[in-house]
Amino acid sequence: METPHSPAADARAARHELPDGHGFPDGPEYPDREEHSDRREPSGRTADGTADGTGESTPGATARLTVESPERMTELGRRLAALLRPGDLVMLTGELGAGKTTLTRGLGEGLGVRGAVTSPTFVIARVHPSLAGGPPLVHVDAYRLGGGLDEMEDLDLDVSLPDSVVVVEWGEGRVEELSDDRLHVVIHRVVGTGEGTADGAGAEADERRTVTLTGVGERWAHADLAALTR
Repeated sequence: METPHSPAADARAARHELPDGHGFPDGPEYPDREEHSDRREPSGRTADGTADGTGESTPGATARLTVESPERMTELGRRLAALLRPGDLVMLTGELGAGKTTLTRGLGEGLGVRGAVTSPTFVIARVHPSLAGGPPLVHVDAYRLGGGLDEMEDLDLDVSLPDSVVVVEWGEGRVEELSDDRLHVVIHRVVGTGEGTADGAGAEADERRTVTLTGVGERWAHADLAALTR
């Protein structure tokens, strides 16, 4: 894994850095990457991309909310960061452009970590040390990893997890073995009800996302995820 200020990470960041500001970058996303078009779906999913329900875990808290824009997605990440602590594993699921990296950027801001949070596509994992005495953020993109945890052993996530907040995009079906306690965040586009109008109403509908947060394990059994909806 690389820190944001290592030479290799800086070189990669120079190629993939997003523009400043909260608006959408050019293209169809909040900022996930089109380079992922060859991705294979992990095993253990139903046709709609959800877990197939095998295995048993302690049920945790749940919350569901609608996010109106990329700015609000970043704000959701900042608010969610206040609920996180060292050892937390967060799995992000959503189609290309759903807003997974935008949410993670907000998490990084809320945790007070160093370095811009961008898609770690070509480095697989990036470590953002804390500037505020809190846990570092380990940001992982498992997009191109077709297998499960075996293909991620070189990342040493099991070593990083106890002292860090680990966020894994496309992690469903791949990293559950890391911890019995995890937070699963699923982001869906809100489908518009009609064609766009001259005042841009259709475009606004395209920016909306439904976010469902589901805690798994004792860690999340009594977490106040509902606070994120207020």
